[in-house]
This record gives sequence, structure tokens and C-alpha cells, in this order.
Amino acid sequence: MKSQGGGEFIDNLGKIYMIYTGGFLAFVVLIAILEQLGVPNQILGFLFIFMTVGLYAAIGIISRTTHVSEYYVAGRKVPPVFNGMATGADWMSGASFVGMAGSLYILGYDGLAFVLGWTGGYVLVAVLLAPYLRKFGAYTVPDFLGSRYGGNTARIVGIVVLISCSFTYVTAQVYATGIIASRFLPFLSFEVAVFIGLLGILVCSMLGGMRAVTWTQVAQYIILIVAYLVPVVWLSTKITGVPIPQLMYGDILSKITTLELELGIDKAHVEPYTNYDRMNFFLLIMCLMVGTASLPHVLMRFFTTPSVRDARKSVGWSLLFIFILYFTAPAYAAFAKYEIYSSVINSMIVDLPAWVESLKGVGLLTITDVNGDGILQYAEFKINRDVVVLATPEIAGLPYVVSGLVAAGGLAAALSTADGLLLAIANALSHDIYYTMVNPKAETGARLAVARVILIVVALGAASAAATKPSTILSMVAWAFSLAASGLFPALVLGVWWKRTNAKGAIAGMISGFAVCAFYLVGTRYGGMDLWFGVKNISAGTFGIPVAFIVTVVVSLMTEAPSKEIQDMVDRVRVPKGKGMIHEDPVTF
Repeated sequence: MKSQGGGEFIDNLGKIYMIYTGGFLAFVVLIAILEQLGVPNQILGFLFIFMTVGLYAAIGIISRTTHVSEYYVAGRKVPPVFNGMATGADWMSGASFVGMAGSLYILGYDGLAFVLGWTGGYVLVAVLLAPYLRKFGAYTVPDFLGSRYGGNTARIVGIVVLISCSFTYVTAQVYATGIIASRFLPFLSFEVAVFIGLLGILVCSMLGGMRAVTWTQVAQYIILIVAYLVPVVWLSTKITGVPIPQLMYGDILSKITTLELELGIDKAHVEPYTNYDRMNFFLLIMCLMVGTASLPHVLMRFFTTPSVRDARKSVGWSLLFIFILYFTAPAYAAFAKYEIYSSVINSMIVDLPAWVESLKGVGLLTITDVNGDGILQYAEFKINRDVVVLATPEIAGLPYVVSGLVAAGGLAAALSTADGLLLAIANALSHDIYYTMVNPKAETGARLAVARVILIVVALGAASAAATKPSTILSMVAWAFSLAASGLFPALVLGVWWKRTNAKGAIAGMISGFAVCAFYLVGTRYGGMDLWFGVKNISAGTFGIPVAFIVTVVVSLMTEAPSKEIQDMVDRVRVPKGKGMIHEDPVTF
């Protein structure tokens, strides 16, 4: 690999990752053989986790760089297909891999709000932001805000919002790594496992920045998508005889409905609006869509493409790679629920399978014989939603190699997103605070050293927060989306599409929208505050987003218009050719 991610490596990406995929599949086959030879499961789990983390670390070390453009935006040389894969891995966090199917298992139909919101958000990214931010040529989202709104105040407010939403999000990812590591390495406590996972995160991103993270995330996408598909394809073949779970989703829902009637379960899996009423269902979709188009670590990925056209293409590829998992998640949840209905519900508690005791032992499942009849009713069985995906292979009686594969996939998903989030925070602080505002004459070595130190400090803080188990993975992620949507989306969209938006309006809008959202979120979660109009706190952006838009527009209209130079710059941003407008990178159509 060339020191700057040059042509030789870029030209051979397809061949390199085909060899990598073949090697990974060979490793899975080797683990399967070792299982048949009687090697203990604990050793197999250890091999799966440490081999994959070691592989990511190796890519991170090989991709180390001392070039600013490589560290911040991977030299703007990432081809659209591979940027789409990296974005898919960056996006499909522990919430998507570990939490989504588990939430669909618990929530049934209502869990589809997460699928619809997260997928639909990429349409907003493609249409409203990605190509134009790439044309602008920024290194970070606050970099765009500072230049578009002509000063450091907007930059600082953007950094505060970025850190708040990204730290909340990265805490959820570190929490996911702790669950996975402690589940498959039982000699580690959750609190210790959190910090073990942290090491894997740091070695991927600390030395090579965006360059290392990009090539690591492509590798992680391959592992996570294989790991997600294998168990549900296996289950579909076992139960329906057809190895395409997405097509057999309707069939398995029919079987679940039949079992629910037989077991006397009154909360049907397919019944809409049983956990979220209609209003909360659609508000959650809205917050997740707008949040998707506001998350700094996602938008940063489109700063790495060679051109505006490539940025637009990479959004399309991202949607395809994300769709593969999201289209499978509802089927995954349905097959998992069918297995649980079939194997444990209405069974004698003393005769329950071994996996039940295993999950009870680590506090991920509870059984309470309320009526004392010794028979397990559905209402007496409570499984942690964040362990459903990880436990499904064991629940279905699949070989342990499949469980280890799923653990590796979940770890890949959590690590890839954590890398992107930590890098977003560290880059904003090192580039937008240290270099832009504190020491503009800082040499490259000093800038990168500051970025790496900040990366370590933020990572340790996230691990400490995750060790307290603040909430479920999906809840923490939803909070991050509302914070990002309320604090950043209006300033970003209006900054591109309305020339009249000025600095005072954008700053007032960011502060007011973020403040309203944070107040509602914290107040309803920790302060005992009643819900406003019945809106659940995972949709706190319901109040922050409109406030931010209204304040931005009103204040902008009440104050002086931006300079002609700024307005001309906004016009040029919409022209898909020419040079980057902050950093002089060539940008061609």
C-alpha cells in the first residue's frame, strides 16, 4: 500500500477485498472443523473475536498516515462503491445489527418505524446535502458551518452539538461491544469487556484517521453482512425449506399468528400501534429520517469521494448495502420469535433448554412463574432485546460456529460506527478548535498528535459512560438522532438551499433547537417531567426541529442579509463542478 493511499492500492481494491473475503470464509470453515473436533466453545469464541479485532488493528496500522488530507478525508480518493460499503458499516451500528431485530422482536409491527426512518433518511442525504457538502470541500461539518456563516461562533455551536450527539451515539456502540464481548468471553465482566472493546476501536482509527477507518469499515461491512445473513438463511431453510428469508417473511408471520392463537398471546406480532400510537410511530420515523441527514460521522463519509458525482453515487451504493440488512431484519426478528414460541413458551420450567439458563446467568433473561403452575407463559418470559440477535443461533440449536460468526458481525458493526463517531469528535476538536481557532500555524505533526490524544480521551469517556448501562442501545441511538436533527439539520439545509440564511439566524436556530430537544429529552428521562402531548422522549426532535427552523428563518429575516460574497458562494455550491471551496481540492462533474 502506498503511503498516501495511492493508485496501486485504489486500482486493486476489488482484488484485495475478494482475497480478504475468501480468507475470512476459510477462517469460518476452520472454526467449524475445530468445533467438530471438540474444541471448547469458549476457545472458539475467543478466536472469533480476537482474530477479527486483530485484523482491523492490522488494517489500521498499515493505513497509518502523517498527511492531513489523508487523516481527515482519506485523501478524497475513495471510489463510490467502496465508500458505499464503508458508509454502510459506519451507519449499521450495534443498534442496527444487535438492537434492530431485537426491537422488532419486542415491538412487532411498531419496530418498523426504525427501519423506515433510518432508510428514508438517506434519501434526504442524497437529495439535500451530500453532493453540496462535498462540493464545499470541508474537512468536517463544523468546518462547513464556520465558513458558510462567516465566523467561529457558528463553528463552536456546531461542535457542541456534534460532540453531544456523537458522544451519546458512541456510548451506545461501546455498550454493544461490552455486551458482545462479555457474552462470548464469559470470564470477562461487562465493565471490563467495555474497555477491551475500546482497544479495538482505538487501534482502527488512531494512527490512520479517516484513511484507516475507511478501509477497515469496508472489511467490517463484509463480515457483518455475512454474519447477519447466515443464521436467518439457515433458519429459513430449516423451517420453510426456502433459503430466502426475505421472501418467506409472510409465511413465518402466518405461523407466528397461528402460534399466538394456540398459546393465548393477546399482543399480536403483526398488530400495529400496540407499543407506539399512530402519532408516535410517524414522529419517530420523522426524527430518525432527519437525524440520519444530520449525523456528522455519516456526512463526513461523503467528503472522501473524488468528485460531486461520486458523492451522489456513493449515497446510492450506501442505500443498497444498508438495504440488504434492513430488508432482512424483520425476517430475522420473526424467525427468532417463532423459535422461542416453539421451544420454550408453554413448556415446563424445569425442562427448559440450556440456553435459557445461560442467558439467565448473565442477567439477559428473566423468568417469573407468576401463577406457580410450573409452566412458562409468554408474559413470564422476558428477554433483553439487545441479545436476541446474538442468542438466536443458540436458541435455534445451530452450530456454535454460527454464534461466533454473529458475535464477530455484531462487533464489526459496533466498532465501525464507533470509529467513525470518535473520528468525527476528534477531528472537530483538533481541526476546528485547535488548528482553526487556537493555533493556525500548527505543523501537521502537532495537529495529528492533538487529534490522537483527543481520540483517546473521548473514547475513555464513552467507555466509562457505557459501563454504567444508561439505557438500551436503540434508545441511546434515537436520542443522538434527535439531538443532531434539532441542532444541525436546519443550519445545514438552509445553508445550502436558502441564500438569505445568515449567521445570526443559523446560530440562534442551532442553539434554540438543540436546547429544546435536550431539555425535553433529559427532563422526561431523568427529571420526572411529563410528556408533552404524549410524545415519547426518543422522538424529542419533534419539538427541537421545528423550533430550529422557525427561529433560523425569523432571525435571518429580521437581521441583515449575508454578504454578496457568501451568497455567491452558496450559488457556486450547487454547481457540480469546479474546485472545492474551502480546501482547494479539484472537484469535477
